[in-house]
Amino acid sequence: MNANPQDGSRPTVVLVHGAFADGSSWNGVIERLQAEGIRVTAPAVPLRGISIDSAYIGSLLEQIPGPVIAVGHSYGGAVITNAATDADNVVGLVYVAAFAPDEGERLGEVEGGSRDSVLSTAQVALQYPTGEGQETAVEFAIDPEKLHDAFAADLPEEQTAVMAATQRPVSELAFSEPNGEPAWKKLPSWAVVATGDKAAGTDVVRSMAERAGATITEAEGSHVIMVSQPQVVAEAILTALAAAPRKEDIRAGR
Repeated sequence: MNANPQDGSRPTVVLVHGAFADGSSWNGVIERLQAEGIRVTAPAVPLRGISIDSAYIGSLLEQIPGPVIAVGHSYGGAVITNAATDADNVVGLVYVAAFAPDEGERLGEVEGGSRDSVLSTAQVALQYPTGEGQETAVEFAIDPEKLHDAFAADLPEEQTAVMAATQRPVSELAFSEPNGEPAWKKLPSWAVVATGDKAAGTDVVRSMAERAGATITEAEGSHVIMVSQPQVVAEAILTALAAAPRKEDIRAGR
């Protein structure tokens, strides 16, 4: 708590939300990090697909002065995996119940191989205008009647009813576009794996974290572990902050 969060001595923490959500899903984590004097931002992701969302977040990362720890939840993990590849100020990645795809992987295909995920049965297909004449494209929302069980079973139903009403649909391109070169191949990673994750799937999240060489924290909880157990997630981020190398050390291969 002694470091000034504005003086560049500590990285800024960028919290990237996933599909169907917004930055408020990080509120409990933000409160805890700010209490430790950490500078935090939780931007709104467009949710229009891997290429669009990664370019947007990548631009934001590059405009932050000083080092950055990029944190992604769910689909947000794929976004930071792509966005941090060319952002020279990112010194570490934290995956929270998140995808950490390799180059060429498509999240829809990865998700299809999960034994733990029920997300595909909970989604509802919608249409949105692309901005090109009358053309439309597919986006997905979660059936409000299924959101509690598939997404947030460890939260009160009254709370998940609000989440269902305020959810933000995600473009189908989030699941069908191939991912690019992953930042986890050159940056240290940490991961929080929720053992009751029925959305991304505990099995997929764990295997991706292991492949990325992440330092893993397992916690009993649902896909929205940062909402139900913000202290666990905040502690994982603080661990990353304490252990993350300086950018010049990463460039030197140390």
